[in-house]
Amino acid sequence: MSWTIETWKKFTAHAANKLLKRRGKFWADDYWDTYMCDAEHELKARHYIESNPVKAGLVREPAEWLWSSARFRDQCGVLKL
Repeated sequence: MSWTIETWKKFTAHAANKLLKRRGKFWADDYWDTYMCDAEHELKARHYIESNPVKAGLVREPAEWLWSSARFRDQCGVLKL
């Protein structure tokens, strides 16, 4: 898994830096994976991830973020593809 993440980060960092006309570090050095213990743990992790664009001030609601799974959830939070 670490090789896959490292390769992906190198590729995307190069592409993003080229697009942004910049050089240097793009991603954090490390990553971590987390075992989802139960449904509550998964719900908290999903909420954290889907709320990041709101926290960054990019949108007002998670569902407004174009690349978020929140766009595909009903009022009960069930994913509807």
